[in-house]
Amino acid sequence: MQTGRGLQPAASKREVAASGEAGRLRLFFVLIVALALGFAKPLLAWMRFALGSEFYSYMVLVPLISGYLVWSNRQGLALYSRPVRAWAVLPLLIGAGLLAGYWALAGAGWRPGLESYLGLMGLSLWAFVVSAACFCFGVETLRRVTFPAFLLLFAMPLPDAVLQRITTFLQHGSAEVASELFDASGMAFLLRDTGLYLPGIRLEIAPECSGIRSTAVLLITSLVAGHLFLHSAWRRVALALFVIPLALLRNGFRVFVIGQLCVHVGPQILYSPIHRQGGPLFFGLSLIPFFLLLLWLRRSERRRPA
Repeated sequence: MQTGRGLQPAASKREVAASGEAGRLRLFFVLIVALALGFAKPLLAWMRFALGSEFYSYMVLVPLISGYLVWSNRQGLALYSRPVRAWAVLPLLIGAGLLAGYWALAGAGWRPGLESYLGLMGLSLWAFVVSAACFCFGVETLRRVTFPAFLLLFAMPLPDAVLQRITTFLQHGSAEVASELFDASGMAFLLRDTGLYLPGIRLEIAPECSGIRSTAVLLITSLVAGHLFLHSAWRRVALALFVIPLALLRNGFRVFVIGQLCVHVGPQILYSPIHRQGGPLFFGLSLIPFFLLLLWLRRSERRRPA
């Protein structure tokens, strides 16, 4: 009987801890539902925009990936840790400041484009979600969900000026890579800006042919793969940075193949599936060196001395 009475306080502590964890989860869920209702209009606009966009269609998958990463690590979230509610103030002020700034500018007659509006609303909502997490959970939990929270930033459209700069860089870089491949093949050509003059045909690397969508998808893939399979920070950074030359090489090789086919088969190749729907094929080819590098980085990490 004495032993039984001695176990009661320990059991009671476990029950109190479990009750506290459940209470924090319920509170966080209530806050998220309230935020979803408050941001219902921009969230619906975001969904319609992502599903109807040729470039931003990947955004719909980002919250699902972040949610999966949190769910797969649910056993190690350390929900028992004490909430750091003082940390909730800064993201709360940031989210409120973004909303207040938008309302003030909108009242003054500012009419942003849809991408700018969604990006502003998305950043505000993201800041509020971070604030809610800080209010409900402790440092250990926040540390384990840092990457999924960071990944959610990729669910927001880029400002037009930033997107245009990235597209221009990919256009010119792809043209340079393609010109090197044509030069190595011995074909006569002339490179002018993003246009390639080949025997009997001119190829122009337009913005929609820059490969920016597949590059964005590959970048997200590299971040998730580095988070799941690599431990050292420099290896994760190296894997993510490898996406840049890989994107230029992939798109330049695609231009080279299409150019060779146009010269040796005919210009009707421009209307064939290899040009109009060949993006996934070349994207799949680019995954080969990507996963080879990931495998090498993972093996080198395993060979490190303890």
